[in-house]
Amino acid sequence: MIRKLEGLPDNVVAVSGVGEVSSDDYTSTLDPAIEAALEKHDRIRLLYFLGDDFDRYSGGAMWQDTKIGLSHWTSFEKIAVVTDEDWIENGVKAFGWMIPGEVKTFDNDDLDEAKAWIVS
Repeated sequence: MIRKLEGLPDNVVAVSGVGEVSSDDYTSTLDPAIEAALEKHDRIRLLYFLGDDFDRYSGGAMWQDTKIGLSHWTSFEKIAVVTDEDWIENGVKAFGWMIPGEVKTFDNDDLDEAKAWIVS
């Protein structure tokens, strides 16, 4: 599931992946949060936390993640991915350069640093 994280400015969409993240989580939580932020701002920021409670992505979730990236290609000013999962961190580093805007990864212990970076 995807849970919204509170306490950040309204130009920041902050979410946490918990347990298994499915395609339904994207359509019911992340997509609407992104659309709501884009109604107020031309470009937004995304903080995606995949902490110890995160287990895995379903195949459909990976496809939804790709669709969000493609449909909002120029909408993200900054993206912070917070995870200790090496495969996710390596994927972000491998493909993050293609996204217009800044993309940065952080370890789970650095969540506060990621929050400070995403609002700076």
